Amino acid sequence: MELTDMQDWGMPVNDIFLSAGPCSVESEEQLLETVRGLADCGVSFIRAGIWKPRTHPGSFEGVGIKGLKWLARAREEVHLPVGTEVANPEHVEACMKYDMDVLWIGARTTANPFAVQALADALKGADIPVFVKNPISPDIELWIGAVERLYNAGLRKIGVIHRGFSTSRKVLYRNAPNWKIPIELKRRIPGIPMLCDPSHICGKAELIFSIAQEALDLLYDGLMIEVHINPPKALSDSGQQLTPEEFRSLINRLTIKSETGDSNEYRTRIKELRMEVDNIDEHLIALLGKRMEIAGKMGDLKRRNNISTYQPQRWKEIIAGRIASGSEHDLSEEFVFQLFQVIHEEAIRHQEEDKKE
Repeated sequence: MELTDMQDWGMPVNDIFLSAGPCSVESEEQLLETVRGLADCGVSFIRAGIWKPRTHPGSFEGVGIKGLKWLARAREEVHLPVGTEVANPEHVEACMKYDMDVLWIGARTTANPFAVQALADALKGADIPVFVKNPISPDIELWIGAVERLYNAGLRKIGVIHRGFSTSRKVLYRNAPNWKIPIELKRRIPGIPMLCDPSHICGKAELIFSIAQEALDLLYDGLMIEVHINPPKALSDSGQQLTPEEFRSLINRLTIKSETGDSNEYRTRIKELRMEVDNIDEHLIALLGKRMEIAGKMGDLKRRNNISTYQPQRWKEIIAGRIASGSEHDLSEEFVFQLFQVIHEEAIRHQEEDKKE
């Protein structure tokens, strides 16, 4: 998949690609005051929601098409590209009429291949950057499939936005980052620009900096952050929006790191440490292989005695014990749980394999 480099998208790109603006356009005055506060912050494009797909009817669902006029005026005033989210072909048509510079597809829409295909058909042949947010569920195939549909429609200015994933588990954030999924997507589509949306991951303004910095540490191409002139008065997602002043302060605090180092000392030491890690990984693989061999024997024993493969009480004991052991080695509960969940699934697979000759 050959995509156009972000540097050729016709938008300002400084040290990092930045998108900022209100979750929702609420009024022309609110939008203009916000973008004025962002005019000198190194923003690549102003983001603002016009149509808001809310969970419950009756809540604020956006101002609609008139908001596109306000976005166009904001562009004229601060001389920055503007963009919004689209969810159906009618949205695309309206955005093209008002000459929007950037579009993105939201998490709820990405989860629906029919909706994404309709958008791809509406955008066919368009020369406009389109970002695809990850689906609400942690399904990398849906995410990649959405990118492929746009690519097959002839679009080449395609990027993705990592905004976290819904989870039934209690976590610190509004949406679990689940970093392994965007990292895997980047491995499978190496050239695709990737932004992080820490506003939606965190759900709380005070948590945004740490997630934004972690994304940059993982070599994301940029950030999309929600900014409102008066967050407490915001009609949607008030708790996760920053003021323009807070946004400027956050950006100035971020550290941009390089993928490689130039000093001989660094290169020598990192090579030594990587060799240690490789050696440990070889031992881990061997130990996991031995564990699965034992799991296979357990499966044979269970079949001969007509015992179920899955043992809920045993699984509960394993998780509790491994989390306790992990904490002694400074391993987070979430990491240990996810690790042994994968190990448990593989063990069940080995136990259920028929050992027929």
